[in-house]
Amino acid sequence: MSTEYLLVDGYNIIFAWEELRRLAEESIDAARDRLINIMCNYQGVRKMELILVFDAYKVAGGTGSVTKEGNIYVVYTKEAETADQYIEKTSHELSRNNKVSVATSDGLEQVIILSQGSLRMSARDLYTDVHSVTKDIRERIDEIRPVKNNMLMDNLDKEAADFLERLRRKK
Repeated sequence: MSTEYLLVDGYNIIFAWEELRRLAEESIDAARDRLINIMCNYQGVRKMELILVFDAYKVAGGTGSVTKEGNIYVVYTKEAETADQYIEKTSHELSRNNKVSVATSDGLEQVIILSQGSLRMSARDLYTDVHSVTKDIRERIDEIRPVKNNMLMDNLDKEAADFLERLRRKK
């Protein structure tokens, strides 16, 4: 049985999504953390293996790293390796036996990914799907949320509410 993977070009997504781009103008660390959080929630619903890749190729002496943050893998490339290079290499290896999608709006990257047998997802497509998932999560929470407001009567089952109503009317 094959596994489904989604590789996400982190900085490409940050600078393609308005909310994250504005946040990055203030703090690139905050934008990165926000994207990690968004991707963790997304993965929790979509249930694929999600690998979020950030360039660190300009970091002198950078050895690169792969960490598990929540339910996703976060990769910082090593010195002289771009996120594109990492994604190309990883998608090539994984696509032999698995379904692999890559989220990026880099046109050249998309052509390379498609030629290796992986599927492409633009930053806009990912944004649309993430927001659809977020809406579904909110709707599910609203459906199971028992508290309509802070009134006792709104939080009782019908039998208990009827009993209290009978007591109230006996005054």
